[in-house]
Amino acid sequence: MPISEFALIQRFFTQQKVKNSSTRLSIGDDCALLSIPEGYELAVTTDTMVENVHFFAGVNPEQLGHKLLAVNLSDLAAIGAKPVSVTLALTLPAVNENWLTDFSKGFLALAERYSVDLIGGDTTSGPLTLTVQAMGLIPTGQALLRSTTRPGDFIYLTGCLGDAGLGLKIEQGYCCANPETALKRFNQPDPRVDAGLALRGIASACIDVSDGLTSDLGHILEQSRVGACLDWNALPLSDAVLAYIKETNDWSMPLVAGDDYELCFTVNSEKAVKLAIDCRKIGVIESEPGLRLNKSGNIQPLKVKGFEHFS
Repeated sequence: MPISEFALIQRFFTQQKVKNSSTRLSIGDDCALLSIPEGYELAVTTDTMVENVHFFAGVNPEQLGHKLLAVNLSDLAAIGAKPVSVTLALTLPAVNENWLTDFSKGFLALAERYSVDLIGGDTTSGPLTLTVQAMGLIPTGQALLRSTTRPGDFIYLTGCLGDAGLGLKIEQGYCCANPETALKRFNQPDPRVDAGLALRGIASACIDVSDGLTSDLGHILEQSRVGACLDWNALPLSDAVLAYIKETNDWSMPLVAGDDYELCFTVNSEKAVKLAIDCRKIGVIESEPGLRLNKSGNIQPLKVKGFEHFS
């Protein structure tokens, strides 16, 4: 007998061991109820992933469950929010119980790691499409925005740049030595939640690198009405990415490839000494509009581009 919608939800998505203190009512009613502590604001974000657009057909479902939640937690990290709860909407071409077991395992393992409650959602039939709405809490007035950097601020980046892009190249057939790290960065990114929390009161602007560094930094520049210059020699590039660039001469790949889910943020010189997270200074905000790259003293304009739907 085919499994029903409600039995599917009960079997695969109600097994969490933790419960966030903000959750008053979870799965089982028409709506969930959240308690917002006094002095806090609720941050809300939504991401949809579609088969053959955001992920390959036949992808490991456990990795897919992890990544689906991770990309939403990354948005919360970019604004400095502490994750509290998520909803999950699944559009499935068929009910594959083995696939659902592995998918929910990856999704719920990451949720447990950050004490995030799955509080509701929906299931329906159709082409494989996955949507998460994530909610987090921020002390009132402490959100990290894109519109508040100023000329003279330094630009920083957590982690390394371009490894996920290299992972995509490997998935598409590129061969390199020791591909495991790049594939893991592409398939199972780690959201920088702790870094986002640590940047409250320090960063002047912040964004997560989901569509490519030049594209996402470009959003900060546009909304803050400033420009920037990046230092090529300061970019945190792994040995594997450097080897790829040397072999292909495709030096723009780490600048435009998406899926890194690192935090790109700006800090003024006075607050830079307070930084207590693993990050690298990669450039400076300037008053002249546009984005530029300094390659060993040769300054050249950069196109602000990355992954865009409908382009």
